[in-house]
Amino acid sequence: MNRPSASRLIHDWAREGPHRIEWPTDVMLDDETLRDGLQSPSVTDPPVGEKVELLHLMNRLGIETANVGLPGAGSRQQESVLRLCREIVDQRLRIQPNCAARTMMVDIQPIVEASQQTGALIEACVFIGSSPIRQYAEEWDLDHILRFTKDAVGFAVREGLPVMYVTEDTVRSSPEDLRVLLTAAIDSGASRVCLCDTVGAAVPEGAMNLVTWVKGLIDSLGAEVGIDWHGHRDRGLDLANTLAAIRAGATRVHGTALGVGERVGNTPMEQLLVNLRLLGVRDDDLSCLPEYIELASRSIGVPVPVNTPIVGSDAFRTATGVHAAAVIKAARKGQAWLADRVYSGVPAAWIGRQQQIEIGPMSGLSNIRHFLAVRGLASRPDAEQALLEVAKRSNHVLSEEEVLEIYHQASAEATKV
Repeated sequence: MNRPSASRLIHDWAREGPHRIEWPTDVMLDDETLRDGLQSPSVTDPPVGEKVELLHLMNRLGIETANVGLPGAGSRQQESVLRLCREIVDQRLRIQPNCAARTMMVDIQPIVEASQQTGALIEACVFIGSSPIRQYAEEWDLDHILRFTKDAVGFAVREGLPVMYVTEDTVRSSPEDLRVLLTAAIDSGASRVCLCDTVGAAVPEGAMNLVTWVKGLIDSLGAEVGIDWHGHRDRGLDLANTLAAIRAGATRVHGTALGVGERVGNTPMEQLLVNLRLLGVRDDDLSCLPEYIELASRSIGVPVPVNTPIVGSDAFRTATGVHAAAVIKAARKGQAWLADRVYSGVPAAWIGRQQQIEIGPMSGLSNIRHFLAVRGLASRPDAEQALLEVAKRSNHVLSEEEVLEIYHQASAEATKV
């Protein structure tokens, strides 16, 4: 029997009704794992060889740019930046490098030198705080920020670097101050501006309003300048805010593996990649996504919680009878597409995984029969009943070792009889 179309089997409320969403198809990604990700207070700065491996995986995932560090922070960062930029040039990787810098010559000069030594065109991401609360704490006034902005952007541009001007804490900055600062940066030669939710204070409506306002400002200046969005997850709204920024016109958005970063982190890159593919915004090959996450987790020392969306060990597991029965029935139709979606909002096959049926206290006989069948074990009513009784009394999902022990023991006892 032919499978009905996806639109008949899955109704998408986002594409109908008064709040219909139209998504762009040209959004770029910037991976901040090797810069903001390493600012997490709990991570380990990996050896440069592992950074190179991560860079290659980013490239395979289709990510356009990667922040390879803040060379002004010291010799270790400088060495990593040089090694990563050489790798990009020597291996002719598609991914392009950028580096963070304060709006100070002492931070920008190492980027200039790295570009000259490696032959890589490195985007300088020059940042300075712009919000009233930051100005008050630092005892800055707008003229001070404006002077640093013009000097830094102008210097980097004269040295031949493309510049992204980054206003820290943009979401809590006033439009009056942003108008002055962004205009000055663009007039000084910045080719991109980055809007930052530095402390994770935004909500989606705020992100949309900010990006829309900045887009209008750029249009009024008659400039061709890209808009970046850099979000944090202090309120748990990181992904929602990033998607809202895309809807409003951001042309590049930032993320990190597992969402690692300053304090509780950034928008998780793996969630961005999958959601943008689900929304039809991008069409990346995500088959190496588990490898990217496993390497990032191991190299920076951040474990992956079992319930992490997409990449956690429980992402595609179920031991609940009703759920399992639906997946099994779909599989019996010989339709892998159906089995991968009937109880999952993310297709496991996209990242090289599959739906897993386990046995636990909420399971039924269908779980048990499927579990045994996929392992090539014969259907034995006595063993199946024994497993069901143990599972119902259990306080956890049975491990494979537990299941096999019960199965073989029950099978042996049945044979004796």
